[in-house]
Amino acid sequence: MRRSRKDGDSVDEERDSRRRRIVDSPSSPAEEPLVPYNDDEDDERRVLDHSGGAEEVGRRVETEEEDDDDDDDPYGRGSILDKSNRQVEVRRDCPYLDTVNRQVLDFDFERFCSVSLSNLNVYACLVCGKYYQGRGKKSHAYTHSLEAGHHVYINLRTEKVYCLPDGYEINDPSLDDIRYVLNPRFSREQVEQLDKNKQWSRALDGSDYLPGMVGLNNIQKTDFVNVTIQSLMRVTPLRNFFLIPENYQHCRSQLVHRFGELTRKIWHARNFKGQVSPHEFLQAVMKASKKRFQIGVQSEPVEFMSWLLNTLHADLRTSKKSSSIIHKCFQGELEVVKETQNKAISEKKEGGGEHNGALKIMDGATENNNIGTETYRMPFLMLGLDLPEPPLFKDVMEKNIIPQVPLFNILKKFDGETVTTTVRPPARMRYRVIRLPQYLIVHMRRFTKNNFFREKNPTLVNFPVKNLELKDYIPLPAPTKENEKLRSKYDLIANIVHDGKPDEGFYRVFVQRKSEELWYEMQDLHVSETLPQMVALSEAYMQIYEQQQ
Repeated sequence: MRRSRKDGDSVDEERDSRRRRIVDSPSSPAEEPLVPYNDDEDDERRVLDHSGGAEEVGRRVETEEEDDDDDDDPYGRGSILDKSNRQVEVRRDCPYLDTVNRQVLDFDFERFCSVSLSNLNVYACLVCGKYYQGRGKKSHAYTHSLEAGHHVYINLRTEKVYCLPDGYEINDPSLDDIRYVLNPRFSREQVEQLDKNKQWSRALDGSDYLPGMVGLNNIQKTDFVNVTIQSLMRVTPLRNFFLIPENYQHCRSQLVHRFGELTRKIWHARNFKGQVSPHEFLQAVMKASKKRFQIGVQSEPVEFMSWLLNTLHADLRTSKKSSSIIHKCFQGELEVVKETQNKAISEKKEGGGEHNGALKIMDGATENNNIGTETYRMPFLMLGLDLPEPPLFKDVMEKNIIPQVPLFNILKKFDGETVTTTVRPPARMRYRVIRLPQYLIVHMRRFTKNNFFREKNPTLVNFPVKNLELKDYIPLPAPTKENEKLRSKYDLIANIVHDGKPDEGFYRVFVQRKSEELWYEMQDLHVSETLPQMVALSEAYMQIYEQQQ
């Protein structure tokens, strides 16, 4: 009996040790990760830390268990050890480099596999320009290489180039121009020289274009986005900030990174084509605005500009009290005096109550008779200007007179004395500018909506293109520091115009190129040089002025 118990013990021990071996085995389902080893993981992280931004890094951490560049076994049933021991061969000589077709390459669109619609491990075929996922033996890129005979692929995230189906990496400096188009990059020295550059660039199709003056595709009723982007590209500190990704790599916002990418593409001097498609930026806008702004639905540039600046500011700042490049460029300050009828006092007077009419000061507000006056400060990013009503009747010649008004007349709204009446709530408002921004955005309120239709005010505004002196028309506070000079003189750098009927018209923009002080008219893909006099003859809708230093 004792011997048989010992035999039984030895059987039990052997069974236990076998069970331990199974559990410790890498092929055990209990311990096996869902995804095989990714031999590009370190390289991807390194590239992301250099150029991607915090949001991309964060996304990488979340998806690295699903992410597999070299997925020979997409379901994770293979051996991990085999993959970890495998190294990718790097070669300089590749017999297929002459099949690369730069004419078909377009990196402006969303980076999704054209078969699986996944955005993980996407490669671009450098022969036909299509996007495919993975490069393992069961991947779409591998299949495409066998079926179509296209052998050269670039990873859209790491910028590494591979030859399929052979699987080796190609290290050839002749492919650097493709990497620069995929992810344009600027040194700080190049950024500082941008406004001095007078040189034209040449696209692959032989057309010439000016960096920073490239047309933007109108995807479908997106001209309101295009004119806003083209205007903001003239704001030098904002442009310089977004040309260097390190400035906002802490930011997790997709909108910030897409805006930075679009800025770099517009100012890149080595593009393959003379225009840019803001497709990825528009996708980020639709997501961030919860479809308030979307492709195929016309919106007003002033609403989009206001939303974009406020959203970029909120996403860029690191704490509630911190500032951002948006506020440094555009934020000014108003002093607002609000007069409202005090309901409590008027009810008391009606009820026979006594009121001596004395001034009563409460929390920065005063009460005089039944009028309550409140004074407070308010920051602003743009100023809204009211246009005078156009005449209702035709003149002797049976034609409508298009009225004209000087810009200085409508700027008087901010002189601290002119009263603006609001209907909801009923109040009398007086505004005074107490701090001017470096870049002043003004918006002419051309459109009014009622219960039935939308109307457009055709009044022309006469404005100077250079040397707009604000202190002659609105009282400005003296500088706080002794040696500081009051900077109240501005030059126009962008002028957005609306043409046509209220619901059927389109937007275009006049922008200035600093290197030669020439003016260009831009309407989607159409870019042409124009005279400064033509800028002042248009129905101005929104303008950006730069403070003279």
